[in-house]
Amino acid sequence: DRLLSVIIMRSKPHEEVGDRCYEEGMYEAAKLLYSNVSNFARLASTLVHLGEYQAAVDNSRKASSTRTWKEVCFACVDGQEFRFAQLCGLHIVIHADELEELMCYYQDRGYFEELILLLEAALGLERAHMGMFTELAILYSKFKPQKMLEHLELFWSRVNIPKVLRAAEQAHLWAELVFLYDKYEEYDNAVLTMMSHPTEAWKEGQFKDIITKVANVELCYRALQFYLDYKPLLINDLLLVLSPRLDHTWTVSFFSKDAMQHAAESRDAELAQKLLQWFLEEGKRECFAACLFTCYDLLRPDMVLELAWRHNLVDLAMPYFIQVMREYLSKVDKLDALESLRKQEEHVTEPAPLVFDFDGHE
Repeated sequence: DRLLSVIIMRSKPHEEVGDRCYEEGMYEAAKLLYSNVSNFARLASTLVHLGEYQAAVDNSRKASSTRTWKEVCFACVDGQEFRFAQLCGLHIVIHADELEELMCYYQDRGYFEELILLLEAALGLERAHMGMFTELAILYSKFKPQKMLEHLELFWSRVNIPKVLRAAEQAHLWAELVFLYDKYEEYDNAVLTMMSHPTEAWKEGQFKDIITKVANVELCYRALQFYLDYKPLLINDLLLVLSPRLDHTWTVSFFSKDAMQHAAESRDAELAQKLLQWFLEEGKRECFAACLFTCYDLLRPDMVLELAWRHNLVDLAMPYFIQVMREYLSKVDKLDALESLRKQEEHVTEPAPLVFDFDGHE
């Protein structure tokens, strides 16, 4: 060291000699030279080659250069010294234009967990920006989906929602997708997602809150069908929140149609008759007429005729009776044809039996 000091004093400027030593891999000599001239940036680079990561981080802090922080950070990553890499990374991620390169360096080497830890540690920094919150959300969607919703609930206003929406959709995180659609005021897409993926995405309170905000009123009617299929016991609650937006006449027809279909599929003649009577009691003439055909083969014509006569609806029921008469006449015609065929067969002459005499001659 003493000899080296003499050489240094009598030769070229220390920094230039230090650069020459650095390039030739003489890191101990370069370390001494850079220390002597307080070139903290080059000294930090030299120290990582010597495996002195703590000292490299300390000198990076003195150099206060993004370039130096990146160089030392990447060297620490290569050396799998992730604690020191994180200390450096905290000084890099606050620069939005440097974030992508840092993330690529970690991800290209498969260090996803370490990258997540770095970004999590950086969220509390004073200079934390939207890119950090957004990229962490995307990383969660890929590698830690169980943490994504909590992250969004805390920081949804600080993420790039369209970018995170795409990530959530690609990862099939339907509950997170609904949450983001709601915050982004894309209420129609939120409702469609909940109805398409009810097991993962549907929540009663959230659905009732969002359905009242949709722009497409048709979704309200689709929601009624969705509840009938999946949540029939909650249909009344849905109707309460939707009533201001529904066409009541259409809604009644919708439910009447559903009731008729259910009665027809049940194959229960008594249920069909009671439904027909209920339509008459409620003054729903059109539903009465529709039910005659939906439940056609479950209704007794004499009962229908009596109801139609009592309520002055014979004209409305006439198409039903025409169909009944057509089927009746068709059956009668078939019976007549069968009877005629039977009589023809009875009159067919049977062949006379052969008679032989005692001599064996015909």
